[in-house]
This record gives sequence, C-alpha cells and structure tokens, in this order.
Amino acid sequence: MTRHDGRIGALAAVDPAAADLADRMVDLAIRGLPPGYVNGEFVFTRRGRQEPGGGWTAVAEGRSVRYSAIVALGVAPLPADAQRAALAGDTVHDLVGRLVKGLPSVTNLGDAALIAWAAAESGHGDLPVALDRLAELERAVRPGDPVYTVEAAWALAGLAAAHTAGGGTPDVERRLSEARDRLLGGLGDDRLYRHVIGPASWYRAHVGCFADQVYPLQALARLHAAVGDTTALGAAERVAEGICAAQGPEGQWWWHYDARTGGVVEGYPVYSVHQLSMGPMALLDLADAGGTAYLKEIALGLHWMTSRPEVDDQLIIEELDLTWRKAARDDPKKIVRGARAVASAINQGARLGVLDRIYPPMTVDRECRPYELGWLLYAWLFELKGQAR
Repeated sequence: MTRHDGRIGALAAVDPAAADLADRMVDLAIRGLPPGYVNGEFVFTRRGRQEPGGGWTAVAEGRSVRYSAIVALGVAPLPADAQRAALAGDTVHDLVGRLVKGLPSVTNLGDAALIAWAAAESGHGDLPVALDRLAELERAVRPGDPVYTVEAAWALAGLAAAHTAGGGTPDVERRLSEARDRLLGGLGDDRLYRHVIGPASWYRAHVGCFADQVYPLQALARLHAAVGDTTALGAAERVAEGICAAQGPEGQWWWHYDARTGGVVEGYPVYSVHQLSMGPMALLDLADAGGTAYLKEIALGLHWMTSRPEVDDQLIIEELDLTWRKAARDDPKKIVRGARAVASAINQGARLGVLDRIYPPMTVDRECRPYELGWLLYAWLFELKGQAR
C-alpha cells in the first residue's frame, strides 16, 4: 500500500495541495527524528539557536520517556527500513523493549498507558508486563481523585489497543470498561472536555485545552472500532463537532475552550503539532471508526502551516527537518490565559478583548519536540481497522 491509498489519499480527493503537504511532512518527520534520538531515548526538545550568520541550528535538550513512547507509536506503522531510518538504526521493537524495561521507574499514569499502547500496536512480547505496570498505577488512583483528562484518554486508548491486539483477558476487559466509564463520565453534559476529571481549581475548572479534546475523541472512536460502543462514538462525535465549530477562519485549532459551551476562552498559542498531527489524527480516527469525516477542516488546518495571519516567519524548516513549535502571544507569564479563565468563570462568554491589542500573537516559539514528529507519522500512516462499524 502506498501513502496515497490511505489517509493521505482520502485527503487528496478533497484537497490535493493539503495532501501534498501531509506527504511532504511525513518525509520530513522521518528525517527529523534521528537528531533527537540519543542513546536509545528521545530528547525532550530540540531548541532553536541562532547562529552569528543569521541561520538556525537545533540543540538537543533533556530526555523524555513520554515523547519516546509517542514516537514509538508513530514509527510502528513504518516498514522496517523506514523504522531504522527514523530511529538511527534501531527498530520500534528495540525502542519499545527499552521503554518496558524502564517501567518500574515510571510513576505517571499517562506515560505507562502510552508505553502499553505502543507495546500493543507494535506487537511486542512484553505487552503483559506493560499492562501490569499500568494496572499498578491505575490502582493508585482512589475513587474521587482528580485525573487529568489526557491521561484518562491514553489509558483507554492503551487498553483498547491491547484488546484489539488479542490481549483481551478478563482483567483487561474489566479495566477497559472502567476506563471507558471514567472518560465518558468526565464529559457528562458538557459540550467539550475539561482539563481535569474530578475536583479542580474554581477559576479553571470549566476550561479544557485542545489536547483535552483530541485524545478523548481519539480514544472513544477507537473504543467503538474495537467493541462497537455507540455511546462512545456519540461522545466522540460531540467533541469533534465542537472543536470543528470553533475552528478559526484560517484553520486555527484554538488552545483553550469553555467546556460548558464549547466557546473559545483563549485561542493562542496555535501549535504546529495541532495543525499537522493531533487534529488530523483524532478526526481521521473518528472517520475510520465510522463517524463523520471532517476532511475539509483537516485540510484548512494544514494550510495554516504555510499561510497564516499571525506571523510571517516560516514554521516548516526544511533545512533542519523540523517545525517550529507555535505562534504565540508575547506573554511569558500567561496573563491572557489566566485572566480569560477567571473572567469566563465569573461571566460565561466574557473575553476581555482589550488583551488582544496588548498581547498580539506575533511570537514564534523556535523549538521542536519529538512527539510532534511522532504524532505526525501516526496521524497520516496509521489506519484504524476496527471490528465494529
């Protein structure tokens, strides 16, 4: 199968230029991953540094288990030779094996879920070990404890992948049901997801970011594909409809939403990973699961990367094989985000429009994190094959 038989091909039927961009970005991601792969683990970021002559380099900083697991998911659909190209000679089996060996020191529920998910989708023999560690961390969450929405979504996605991979033991099926109920309960009667399932600070309790929408949307769509859960599909459709209704006129996937209404609390930053990867990934999973196909919205989001009103700087940096992270306000203390969260908590729909003039979105964040390239590969090369439609 070529790329144009799959998701990129489906997009090409609607918008050939957007499909060409997605195809080009897949090649860039494969080339761009090795510089961030150090001693069998991915760095936290490659930070842009301007050279005396005016050009840019990207300096590797830190390490990240989470980003390594996301890259493993993205690389898994590649043939072996392309896996070795992306992983500096390693395969996804090598990367997942190291991640599983490191699980005893992983204490974050979301990180463990991502590793289990990667083990399931790569067919790794250590999947039972990864599922056991995820179960230990799940048991540490007491009834009523707050859980980050993103982590709850990753737990559901990981367990759904284990079910689909043939690891659907009675224990996994029970946990899959519990993860499903937790995530659906977090949406409740809201239009979109909040940042936290459970108790949260009063002034931000109603706010959810873009990640808080796409990962549940994706997990619920995958659950339906795996077991035929129409309630999960309906919730995924609600979230997809909400973010697409709020999409900016130039294709912007905005950052913070009022979960109660679906309105935008604060639009910026606009992230490259949202435009190229996370937005398309979740919406394409929904379409693959038998839901609505939002191909026009996906294409519009892609076009923002090459033509946008906020900044003139290029965000796709071919010579470094990366994308700059985001277009943002010059607001390092996040005053706009905080002020608008408080204002909308007190008066639903309040925007404090004057802040747009004080802090215009004119700044480019010149860094690239490996998960941005990992999700890009996953979005465009993975094809969800569920049993239920």
